[in-house]
Amino acid sequence: MRVFKFGGASVKDPASVQNVARIIKDQHGTEPLVVVLSAMDKTTNALEKLCGCFMEGDKQGMLMMFEKIKTMHLQVARGLFPDHTHPVFSVLEQSFYQLFYYINEPPGNNYNYEYDRIVSTGEMVSSQIISTYLKETGLHNQLFAAQKLFITDANFRDATVDWILTSQTIQEQLIPYLQKSKDADRPPLVTTQGFIGGTSQGFTTTLGREGSDFSAAIIAYALNASELVIWKDVPGLLNADPKILKDTVLLENISYQEAIELSYYGATVIHPNTLKPLLSKNIPLRVKSFAHPSLPGSLINNNESNDKQVPSYIFKFKQVLVSIFSLDFSFIAEHKLSRIFADFASHGVKMNLMQNSALSFSACFDHDKTKTPALLRDLKKNFHVKYNANLELITVRHYTRACIDKLIKGREVVLEQKSRTTLQMVVRKKT
Repeated sequence: MRVFKFGGASVKDPASVQNVARIIKDQHGTEPLVVVLSAMDKTTNALEKLCGCFMEGDKQGMLMMFEKIKTMHLQVARGLFPDHTHPVFSVLEQSFYQLFYYINEPPGNNYNYEYDRIVSTGEMVSSQIISTYLKETGLHNQLFAAQKLFITDANFRDATVDWILTSQTIQEQLIPYLQKSKDADRPPLVTTQGFIGGTSQGFTTTLGREGSDFSAAIIAYALNASELVIWKDVPGLLNADPKILKDTVLLENISYQEAIELSYYGATVIHPNTLKPLLSKNIPLRVKSFAHPSLPGSLINNNESNDKQVPSYIFKFKQVLVSIFSLDFSFIAEHKLSRIFADFASHGVKMNLMQNSALSFSACFDHDKTKTPALLRDLKKNFHVKYNANLELITVRHYTRACIDKLIKGREVVLEQKSRTTLQMVVRKKT
């Protein structure tokens, strides 16, 4: 049994959805297949804007975003289903009516709860369109609701998976179907959504941005899959984002450990949580191009021999660097570090880099319009705080002097941290 995951760029328009159907038809093979689907390209960003308008009481902006999102999905559906009386249009109308009804009620006080309820719509409508289209092309499939497969806690926007309940639920729901043959010519095919989970009380949750990769890995883990394939808009796992650096190199084969290090530091091709369940069961992960499906892509497994061949670069933008001092200029000792970490944890802010001296503690993290101001307010209750915004964090695995010199050209290094294998620099452009 294999698991395929298709991201938003691979299902952005009718031609892309048709391409996904071709890939599944060509590569389904003789094994049962589970396909995990993301929201269509840019939909999550649009739903986030809708959610922001909803919470701020901007009804005009909210309705404008709603119509934009609905129109885009209906256009994709019309491009796939020439008969505009097809039942899929009634399904989509019902989904968007539910969202419309919800956002016309007063918002609650919990932004993260409202976010999950609204933003999860993207995966739901995407999977409804794609599952139906696959059936139209002869690829019979059963669509399962992710809220009932991935059982999580109520930490909205970044929910924690209950591995025991989730594995049990996935096995109970999917295995009976996967063991049947619904099509004489082809083994069973399951479709579901990525990114979404649900509490045991029935509340919708999400697993964090880019959580669809994680969803696919959870299914692969629960079903002891032979392989997970993630289909991307790049030829495989590259040593840098090609939108930022030219002359990138394809990493044909790296180890789980190296991939975990890269994802921990922010490599965007693989979600940070995706690799751990695969490593625990030695399930290979392939990253392949949906534009060129015949190419081999990249393989992540337990082979460590190629890990140090080329440097890998990770860039994180919109960074905040905060420096924290005791109000009485005493040492930043363990009890004060405990207070600082508690503040970061309570606001759900993850540190990308940290460094301490006798009198200060510094941390670099992603800017968030909601979390960052609240965190800084709480830190200032107990500490003297200085911070800089709009910085970049550059991480290099297996760095060389030449690559460092190239990176810092035209940049001022604000903070640097170096180990034998990894270099991190917080920088800003020179004015």
